[in-house]
Amino acid sequence: MPGPVPGEGVPAPRERFDAAGRRVLLVCVAGGFTTLLDQSVLNTALPALRESLHAQPAHLQWIVAGYSLAFGLALVPGGRLGDVRGRKWLFVVGLAVFTLVSLLSATATEPWVLVAARLLQGAGAGLVNSQMIGTLQDVFTGQLRARALGMYAVTGGLAFTLGPPVGGAVLAAVGPEYGWRLTFLLNLPFGLATVALAARYLPRPRPSARNADLDVVGLLLVGALTLTLMLPFVQPPGWTGGLAFTAGACLLLGVLVRWQRRRARSGGQPLIHPALTRSRPYALGTAVAMAQFGSSVAAGLVLTMFLQDGLGLSPMGAALVALPSAVSMGVASALAWRVVQRFGRRTVTAGLTGSALVMLTSGLVVHWGPAGALPWLLAALQLLGGAAVGVMGATNQAFVLRHAPAEAAGVSGAILQMAQRIAAAVCVSALSGVYLRATGGGGGHRAAYTWAAAVCAAVTGLAVLASVFAGRAAADREPTDRAGGAVGGGLGGAVGHAADGQRAGKAAGEVAGRAV
Repeated sequence: MPGPVPGEGVPAPRERFDAAGRRVLLVCVAGGFTTLLDQSVLNTALPALRESLHAQPAHLQWIVAGYSLAFGLALVPGGRLGDVRGRKWLFVVGLAVFTLVSLLSATATEPWVLVAARLLQGAGAGLVNSQMIGTLQDVFTGQLRARALGMYAVTGGLAFTLGPPVGGAVLAAVGPEYGWRLTFLLNLPFGLATVALAARYLPRPRPSARNADLDVVGLLLVGALTLTLMLPFVQPPGWTGGLAFTAGACLLLGVLVRWQRRRARSGGQPLIHPALTRSRPYALGTAVAMAQFGSSVAAGLVLTMFLQDGLGLSPMGAALVALPSAVSMGVASALAWRVVQRFGRRTVTAGLTGSALVMLTSGLVVHWGPAGALPWLLAALQLLGGAAVGVMGATNQAFVLRHAPAEAAGVSGAILQMAQRIAAAVCVSALSGVYLRATGGGGGHRAAYTWAAAVCAAVTGLAVLASVFAGRAAADREPTDRAGGAVGGGLGGAVGHAADGQRAGKAAGEVAGRAV
């Protein structure tokens, strides 16, 4: 791993968001919080929902995983449409659909109605989130872009962590029969307010974007590939079906690659920008995000299962054990820019290493620790784990998206999010299977959690290796980037390196103002 660049230890001036930039950031953060909180709140309400609607296990699986499936399917098409047609009204339409369908979810009397509503909500949420990253990349540059992306990433993490306590509080206040319905209605005031703010404050579509070329065949192929990759984890098809899905995914991937090359040779604009396919730092950084996000989501699910099934805690009690993670994640993310300013990309590797060690330690503590002290010990480890993720999560995202050209801002962010969703589906399916098999094998909940935590730590360890290689690949590109003048708007500004980074920081506010 390369050492600090000259002047790296000298703090660069911290740029401030202007009034227009703050309004755009508020809209994006509010949209992300609303759509991501909904999914995590529902996890707590599932038992009550099952009893009220007399839902079968297949219904529950589609209610939970169908949302993620539709979310993932909408990301890349939504990102590309935003690049081509502009992001403002796609954001408004997506959030309006998500918010209004929440009312249908809350009033559902049949399981299939709720399944259909969750699919529509997932599609709306995917459309919204694909516009948010593109908007932040359009409006901000340099240090301000890194901070804006960091706030968006932290908001997602906080929404995911705060969801279970919110759901538990609602159920405790009004009872299970109406509590699960009220969890859906929580979206209405936040969603409607954010729609109004977005219509007023998001920047207008760029005139040049309206005439850009749209790769419809590429969009269809990416949608089919995403569906083929995620569907087996939403509805397990068995060994024969799994092999068929694997073969189908390989075939679709090959067709997509050939089509993108053919379109580029014919002078058209391919869906996946050539700069993304040629960039090793982008590919490796995306792999880091996949492994980290997938292992973190799976670890959170397994922890919740262990706390409730193994230790007998209530949903609210289990949520409180995980709450320190949200607190430390927020604090660490707020301070991450100072750490990155000094240590550069090594911050990502260090954060991943800390996260892997926390997962491994959690498994050992559960295996050897006294039962009465486990909730407190696990809460302390969640505090450390949240800090590790807070330092590296948004940082890695900023490093990855640095390598995306402006005309592919929406697609690059959408591909990153879609990859994370696929990784989460795979890891949740695999790790829940590991946990349940170990429990059924007679080893008990402690042994099951230890095995699952060890697997999560191993996956995060792979992310550490990918981060090391991504840092080397980025260092190899640095001379070329400097020659092309790209550093000022990218990593140099993002981490506040001297010289180029400081010049980019001075221009960031002006660029944001012009974009708005």
